[in-house]
Amino acid sequence: MGLVRKAVIGVGLAAVIGAVGVFAVAPGMVEADMNPVEPHTPYAVSAEAQALHDGLIVGDWHADSLLWKRDLTEHGDRGQVDFPRLREGGAAVQVFTAVTKSPAGQNYEENATDAADNITLLAAISLWPPRTWTSLTERALYQAEKKLHRFAEEDGKVRLVTTRAELDAALTEHETDPDVLAAVLGIEGSHPLEGDLANLDRLEAAGYRLVGLQHFFDNALGGSLHGVSNAGLTDFGRQVVTEVEQRGMVLDLAHSAPQVVEDVLAMSDMPVIVSHTGLHSHCEVRRNIPDDLLKRVVDSGGVAGMGYWGDVTCGDVTPSGVAQMIVAAVEVLGEDHVSLGSDYDGSVAVGFDTSELPALTQALMDEGLSEDQIAKVMGGNLVRVLRARLPE
Repeated sequence: MGLVRKAVIGVGLAAVIGAVGVFAVAPGMVEADMNPVEPHTPYAVSAEAQALHDGLIVGDWHADSLLWKRDLTEHGDRGQVDFPRLREGGAAVQVFTAVTKSPAGQNYEENATDAADNITLLAAISLWPPRTWTSLTERALYQAEKKLHRFAEEDGKVRLVTTRAELDAALTEHETDPDVLAAVLGIEGSHPLEGDLANLDRLEAAGYRLVGLQHFFDNALGGSLHGVSNAGLTDFGRQVVTEVEQRGMVLDLAHSAPQVVEDVLAMSDMPVIVSHTGLHSHCEVRRNIPDDLLKRVVDSGGVAGMGYWGDVTCGDVTPSGVAQMIVAAVEVLGEDHVSLGSDYDGSVAVGFDTSELPALTQALMDEGLSEDQIAKVMGGNLVRVLRARLPE
């Protein structure tokens, strides 16, 4: 073999090895950077708080864990949610949301619709199928069918919930076997509909039951809280809201422009939610819609899921800081309308992962909430809305 040929082959092998290294290592490095848990000493949990926590139905409206290259059946050393850590934290219900498009330079103030998309590159380096590189619908289907469905089957004790009966059955199982988890699929923004109502059929068939209308930018349904138009619902958006109501799905107004929220409330009587947010009077940032509008949302019978990251808590991401926000929300919205909406694995830094949820129960006790109020916030209100909206 000639020296030139050997050199060419050597360069080629180096390139292949380098590419394999990128695909093997880069997704994990990105996630570790995007979803950190702030270093902390273990949080103290009293025997009384642990006993209360062990008797609760604990549920969370929002985790983006399906986006990352990680096996949720295994206890991870990065990120914030997986099945083992959910069990360590005493969780019974977790909503897993599919992110399908996220603009480069994303911020809470303004994002152009045609901004470069972060998820395309992430899908490619994570070795998602090529069909997902150009289709937002396929990205959502992949996260459902090739991720959550597969993980649930491999785990054996995760129940994908699509009906009220399936929810009740999973919760009954959980009472006697705390390892049983109920998982619900949601989309973060209706971008995977790609302007075609027929795609809602495909998503529904894949198990999706929670539908967010917008994410970080305006779309075919209407304006985003972080877009450029400040528009309300489009005709297509009104069609989607009607279909969500008729099909027995949960409508999520997180990231929607205030006029979209107004339009939804004007056309529908179903309980609606804001899956992950904060309380504006507690933390006056654009990400938290005004209290009066949030009160009108929960007056529908719905709930607001309180998030755990600094942008909505005004910096304090410890269990104590999150608990203080939850108490403020209970005072403003009422104890029947506040839930957990962590935004775990959603490119956020938090002060505790899902295995440490007993510390949040402790913090809520320390803040003076009653056991009944804590039971509602930690999962009771979430279950009530799911039962009200899921089809029989």
